[in-house]
Amino acid sequence: MSRFKAVIFDLDGVITDTAHYHYLAWKRLAESAGVHFDQEFNEQLKGVDRVGSLELILAGAARAFSAQEKLEMADAKNRHYQELISTMSAADLLPGAVDALAAVRAAGLRIGLASVSKNAFTVLEHLGIRDRFDYVVDAATVKQGKPHPEIFLTAAERLGVAPADCLGVEDAVAGVASIKAAGMYALGVGSPAVLTQADRVIPGLDQFRLEDY
Repeated sequence: MSRFKAVIFDLDGVITDTAHYHYLAWKRLAESAGVHFDQEFNEQLKGVDRVGSLELILAGAARAFSAQEKLEMADAKNRHYQELISTMSAADLLPGAVDALAAVRAAGLRIGLASVSKNAFTVLEHLGIRDRFDYVVDAATVKQGKPHPEIFLTAAERLGVAPADCLGVEDAVAGVASIKAAGMYALGVGSPAVLTQADRVIPGLDQFRLEDY
C-alpha cells in the first residue's frame, strides 16, 4: 500500500525526452535574433514556460523587441517545434515510463500530468498514452508557470486529492521547486547534485518503485 493517493508526473524529461526538439527550435529562433545559443544556455530553460524562455533568450539580444515581435517569435518557435514532434511515437517513451504508469494504476492511485508545454496533449497522443492519465494540466490551464505551485495544485484539485497526499515527479529544478511549494513529496529524476530540493532522486523511471517513497 502506498501512502499517496495520486502521482503527478511532469512530461518532458520524465515520460519522454522532447528536450532535443525544444533545443533545435529555440536555437533557430535565438540565432535569428543574433543570440548565441548552446546546450549550456538551453539548461537555463528547463522547466520554464515558452514566454519565460523567450525572455531569457532575448535578454542577450542587441536590441529590444516589441510585444508583437515577441508574440510572433514565440509562435514561430512553436510551429517549428510542432513540426519536429510530429514524428514522435511510442518509441520515444523513456525507459520505465510505461511500467511506472502501470504500477501507479495497479496500486489504485490517481494519475495526473503537470506540463508547462502547450503541446502536452499532442505529445501524449503521439506517444499513445493519453488514456493513461486521469487529468492533464498544461500551460493553457494555468496562469503561473513553474516554479510557482499553481500547476501541481491544479492537478491535485482536479484529481480530487489533497496536495499532501500527492507524489510529484520532475526532472527540472523549477519543477521540483513547484512540487515542494505545493506541499507535495518531490521525486526528482536526474542528478541529486542538481535536484537538491527533491525528497528523493532516481536516475530515470526505470528505477521507479512506488513502495520506496
